[in-house]
Amino acid sequence: MRLDKYLKVSRIIKRRTVAKEACDTGRVSINGKVAKPGTEVNVNDIIEIRFGNRMLKAEILDVAENVKKEGAAAMYRVVEGEDTF
Repeated sequence: MRLDKYLKVSRIIKRRTVAKEACDTGRVSINGKVAKPGTEVNVNDIIEIRFGNRMLKAEILDVAENVKKEGAAAMYRVVEGEDTF
């Protein structure tokens, strides 16, 4: 799954356009490397997102196309930082 779509489906970032913008400006990295919106995400990858002085580091636990709101938080585990942006 594309990174920008994963961020939206998992509800880490509420809108896909915001997720794409964050990736385009270099604020999102996967496993320590700056990631583009189309970068594929896999289970066990570590995502880091920086917005101003806020930072989120999360491990991907599941990659699913359609997830209900209640199940979105089970797609990742916060390693460090705040839950959502």
